[in-house]
Amino acid sequence: MCRFVIGFALAMLACGALADESAVRRMIQERLGSDERIESVQKMPWGGLYEVVVRGAEGPQIFYADEAASIFIAGSVFDSRSGRNLTEERERKLTAIAWDKLPWQWAITTKRGTGQRKIAIFSDPNCPYCKRMEEELAKMDDLTTHIFPYPVIKPDSVRQAKAVWCSKDRAKAWNDLMFRRIEPRASTDCANPIEDVVKFGRSIGARSTPTWFLENGERHEGALPLEKMGALLDAASAPARGRAN
Repeated sequence: MCRFVIGFALAMLACGALADESAVRRMIQERLGSDERIESVQKMPWGGLYEVVVRGAEGPQIFYADEAASIFIAGSVFDSRSGRNLTEERERKLTAIAWDKLPWQWAITTKRGTGQRKIAIFSDPNCPYCKRMEEELAKMDDLTTHIFPYPVIKPDSVRQAKAVWCSKDRAKAWNDLMFRRIEPRASTDCANPIEDVVKFGRSIGARSTPTWFLENGERHEGALPLEKMGALLDAASAPARGRAN
């Protein structure tokens, strides 16, 4: 995956006494940029750490501070027994989005079979992980795929995404580019939403490609094996939720 670099990684202060949530909030707020704000601070049930959720122009990010408000940590926390990435699970909840709030008018949509399983992918045409994921999804039946062209890797991606959007058959142009590296022949000067897609993606925290959403609003990053994606799609589909209820 290709991740955007956060503004800072580690800050240390000299402070001996234990702090409370307000002290942690003050310590971190002093080091935030003008476009970043603290959304929440809460004591974690493990590690003697506080979780700090910071929201900026590119969505929420999670940091941790010690009980003395003397150390500020950027990185993932793992459960050593289960191997679960606790930070990633928390980010997934923070960045979940209501399915009907996605800007469908900017998506390239294809449907196979009943289309009852649904996925929305923010994808860069030069992202190898995006290609791998979309190739796996192409093997799946009864799937509706919404591709949001999200050209964030290099400038050439922007040109390609715009040319795909300006193509007569956008789905074919996208698949030809992603799977066969056939450049779209359309011009790039038609009215297109590519810059709007990038702005929207960053606003919801899509810091890597592919970033994808399930019908239940759950957010994921990176390519997964077909079996894992299938299980997630089945669990998130409206018919599956109906049966569970």
